Amino acid sequence: MDTTQLEQLRGFILDGLADDEERVARGDAPLLADAEARGRFRVLRSDDGQGFLLVPGDLSEEEDGVPASHEEKIRALRSEVENTDSGDVLQLVASAYEERHGWLEEWRAATP
Repeated sequence: MDTTQLEQLRGFILDGLADDEERVARGDAPLLADAEARGRFRVLRSDDGQGFLLVPGDLSEEEDGVPASHEEKIRALRSEVENTDSGDVLQLVASAYEERHGWLEEWRAATP
């Protein structure tokens, strides 16, 4: 993925996160919650409780650790998306928004 594609993907995700913030403000579940429920990825608190980890796949409740609010997860993901140069990370987060207008199929992460 070239730099232009990464920036387009980053913008798409940031728009999705903004939409999720609006959903939460209305009392609706964000698309991120649906992505976690479908086992695409999990946003977990770090062991020290000071940060968050983005983990591909699903985890059992026992492995989930201390719960985080939707707002906390959105903030953590926004920071990660704004600061990463990893196409893999961006593709993973983007998977939560595949149903949104503007999704490009080339953004789909390759499955092992």
